[in-house]
Amino acid sequence: MNAPSLRQSNESGTASSRVPAVLGLFLLIALQLPIPSLLVSGSSLRALLEQEGIYWLMTVVVIGFVLLFERRPLRSIGLQVPTWRSLLWGLAAAAAAVIGIALIYSVLIPALGLPDDTAQTQAIVVLPLWFRCLLITRAAVFEELVYRGFAIERLTELIHVRWVAAGISLAAFTYAHLNYWGWTHLLVAGLGGLVLTALYLWRRDLAANMIAHFATDAVGFLL
Repeated sequence: MNAPSLRQSNESGTASSRVPAVLGLFLLIALQLPIPSLLVSGSSLRALLEQEGIYWLMTVVVIGFVLLFERRPLRSIGLQVPTWRSLLWGLAAAAAAVIGIALIYSVLIPALGLPDDTAQTQAIVVLPLWFRCLLITRAAVFEELVYRGFAIERLTELIHVRWVAAGISLAAFTYAHLNYWGWTHLLVAGLGGLVLTALYLWRRDLAANMIAHFATDAVGFLL
């Protein structure tokens, strides 16, 4: 094979390898839409359960995209069998997030004179315990899968700068909380997202992230 042909072959291979990443980017954009609330309206327990079911279906879509379309293992998005280190670092990150969030609620929000999110929080804590467990489990699995594992890894492949990819995923994660929680809560979501993003960049262990996310939410919605 002569040099021009080899160059053309490499360029073609590079272009074709970028197709899944580009499609993954469009998938990320689609997942930013409030799809469950658009498909199922209302705040009854049945409606909330149906919305949760849609979130789990979206989780399956992301996993299926990686396994069946990209034909890559789940470790390509940081998901592997958890170890004791996953539990240790997950709980440590959760402790850091809870302390930071407590300071936001007790110091920063009052100092800035911002409205709190008491009404939104109360709407959740009055729900049955089993549903709250389901809710925070889904949030931990879906949001870490999408915003940490999938987003950071695939955006890095597209733009080749990992910290920029992490920043974009953090911004998307934070903004996703606006629709339900309002502007003030973006401080909370932003700090929590920052801790979770740092944990993923350091450990690249999505199981640790899911543990951290679950434990952080459990403090607020179960205890």
